[in-house]
Amino acid sequence: MPTTPVYLELGAKRAFACSLGWPGWTRAGKTEDEALEALVEAAPRFKRTLGSTARDLTAPKTVKGLRVIERVKGNATTDFGAPGVPAGADDTDPTATELERLVRVLRACWRAFDRAAAASEGVELRKGPRGGGRDLDRIVEHVLDADGAYLSRLGGTFSVERGASIDERAEALRAAFVEAANLRVNGEPPPKPPKRAALWPVAYSIRRSAWHAIDHVWEIEDRSN
Repeated sequence: MPTTPVYLELGAKRAFACSLGWPGWTRAGKTEDEALEALVEAAPRFKRTLGSTARDLTAPKTVKGLRVIERVKGNATTDFGAPGVPAGADDTDPTATELERLVRVLRACWRAFDRAAAASEGVELRKGPRGGGRDLDRIVEHVLDADGAYLSRLGGTFSVERGASIDERAEALRAAFVEAANLRVNGEPPPKPPKRAALWPVAYSIRRSAWHAIDHVWEIEDRSN
């Protein structure tokens, strides 16, 4: 019997299969079948990447182990290459207990990114077939910049002193992310709601940040070897 709940985000050119219970375990394909196959294929690697945090994850052996609970229409972000649409289940905020678990998984994804970046310090990452691909420093900056944007859509804000290191910047940003998520779940107003856009659902915000971290963990690993 299928036991792993997932939802599908279906764009015109790309589809994403997303685990609801495991932020960061999200994969894409040209079709929904390809996305589901990619999700199953990635499960063992995702589990290894998170280490002890994912010890309770049972990796399905085939797509028959996945239970699709929802299909949502994608958008331009989907076709660009990022999961860009929340699930209907995200309309209801997680409970405090659920949030604690989701944040624990998110932190594991962040730690995995930090480890991958540290392990590849001084390594020249392989370029793509046309010479494309960011270098390591630009990947790290890109991930932090993206998390800053995600934090804004969550309703949070952060600041660091001028000249702060990358590690200090990441620490402050991530602390603000978790604080904003907790405020939202506790029914309190976030520090700085966006002026021109709706707030992202809490669970979706966590899932988006976790996916982005893991996606670049694997990019760094693959381009380092």
